[in-house]
Amino acid sequence: MSSVPALDRRLNPYREDLAAAHLKGLVEAPLFAECAPLRVIRATAPLRRAKDATLGYETELVFGEIFEVYELKEGWAWGQAKRDGYVGYLRADTLGPCAHPPTHRITALRSFLYAVPGIKVTPLGHLPFGAEVSVTGQEGDFLRTEDGFLYARHLGPLVPDGHDPVSVAERFLGVPYLWGGKSSLGLDCSGLVQTACFACGIPALRDSDMQEASLGEAIPIPADPMAYQRGDLLFWPGHVAIAQGNGLMIHANAHFMEVTSEPIGPALERIAAKGSLLRSVRRLPKVSA
Repeated sequence: MSSVPALDRRLNPYREDLAAAHLKGLVEAPLFAECAPLRVIRATAPLRRAKDATLGYETELVFGEIFEVYELKEGWAWGQAKRDGYVGYLRADTLGPCAHPPTHRITALRSFLYAVPGIKVTPLGHLPFGAEVSVTGQEGDFLRTEDGFLYARHLGPLVPDGHDPVSVAERFLGVPYLWGGKSSLGLDCSGLVQTACFACGIPALRDSDMQEASLGEAIPIPADPMAYQRGDLLFWPGHVAIAQGNGLMIHANAHFMEVTSEPIGPALERIAAKGSLLRSVRRLPKVSA
């Protein structure tokens, strides 16, 4: 029996029959493949653990994200999200060629995409916060992209400008809870944390256990709810929240089925009463207020 620990399949593209070429020598498979990068061309694209559209989301990719494909078969693409490394299956029709490198990202919660630079036409669709686009020009208040026109004030530079992750998370207050979701139409606890961190240039893995193992530095669990600093991450088994300061925290949760802000003390008591105790607290690098 091998003593080599198994690689996390959520972050390493390998199956019994196929694996990424860069994993040769680390995993066993009859076939190894190089990836072919494709771009998400839908507002959001659910990633699933198998080729089955009835399965729940493992996570979600947003427009413009790069998906490194190792297999295209039966209408599905199996591969790995370049942004956070998550492995799974996307519907092949949610992907397209990487024609031009992105230049901007969506900074509004949602922005409508138009065929012409004007607001009095039927939009082609919407793009979510964090979506990446390639801007090729400007006409009045609109920026031209390879996919259509977007209102210029809804876009920002591709490189994040260092805003407070808590302020980003607070923009999602009231957004419905969606397991595996990662947009303003619906997201889950770790999706909220990842999205807020990404917007501020802080790389974050997708699931709460991954974030607990990698984000910031562990600190002793404060006894006083007022001792939590803005941006501290609170971890329970399978759940994460962000301290807002002044004894409050924000989280996407199935109790209220939305993103909510609430006092830390009563929240700890309510969650503990359901059998889940706060497991750890991690402090992110210092952010602006």
